[in-house]
Amino acid sequence: MYLGIDLGGINVAAGLVSEAGKIVSHRSVPTPRTPEGVADAIADHVKTLLNEADGTVTYIGLGSPGTIEPDRGMVEYWSNLDFHHVPLGAMIEERTGLPVRMENDAGCAALGEYIAGAGKGSSSMVVITLGTGIGGGAVLNGKLYTGMNHAGLEVGHLVIEHNGRPCTCGRKGCFETYCSATALIREAFRVMDWAPESLLWALAGDKEKVNGKMIFEAYKQGDDLAVGVVREFLEYLGDGVASLVNIFQPEIFAIGGGLAGAGETILAPVREILDREDYARGSSRRTRLVKARLGNDAGIIGAAMLGAV
Repeated sequence: MYLGIDLGGINVAAGLVSEAGKIVSHRSVPTPRTPEGVADAIADHVKTLLNEADGTVTYIGLGSPGTIEPDRGMVEYWSNLDFHHVPLGAMIEERTGLPVRMENDAGCAALGEYIAGAGKGSSSMVVITLGTGIGGGAVLNGKLYTGMNHAGLEVGHLVIEHNGRPCTCGRKGCFETYCSATALIREAFRVMDWAPESLLWALAGDKEKVNGKMIFEAYKQGDDLAVGVVREFLEYLGDGVASLVNIFQPEIFAIGGGLAGAGETILAPVREILDREDYARGSSRRTRLVKARLGNDAGIIGAAMLGAV
């Protein structure tokens, strides 16, 4: 049995994972706001799950946001909770008596998809998640790619528009300022006042309640405002995906996160862009663009399997 923790800004989720990469038991609690609280919550998860384990658990796998130093079990910086050089691994080990293997949460999600999801059986894959921002991870030749400082694959901060929209990272024109769920909603919000007849008003009832699902529903029904917003979103998304495909040429490229629920409404137009912008478009072997399969389970599964690959 393997035990994985997916630490997020909203919830701390944990699960027991079988050798086949299936979650057999799951727990989740709201994320405390202090390092001590986070360590206590994780330790509580671990103790409960160990009592349910049908087999031996030899380590705890932990996926954490922010910049990570796995060798020292350190969260060097996590902006959401303002963590600076928090020795979270040691804090958990002290509370549970089990060694901790750590990695960035997006990397863990990519590893989970590679082992048990959309990339199962492939030689390499890249995963991006379209959520509040854009997360990313890659498994190349069976190994999780992290960069020398475990901060690799920050794909949300790939610049796709020179001197474009300001990003929270301090750069301008970052991928996530155009293609995250936050960016999509912000753009729809910006133009709704110009189109009081838009279906979005009827779907949302209140401008403040607009979400990505509503925008894609209005798009599918041919609403002019939604069509304009989504088409721009898809062009930028295709540009970003094509750039990443040209860099890595993975066997599988998977898109996850909340917006991936739109399925082929997103994937089909991006494939068309890849057909014209993929440098290897004339090759007999092409990257396959798919929807990620595991949803919120990917991070738990990938964290649990950190010591098994």
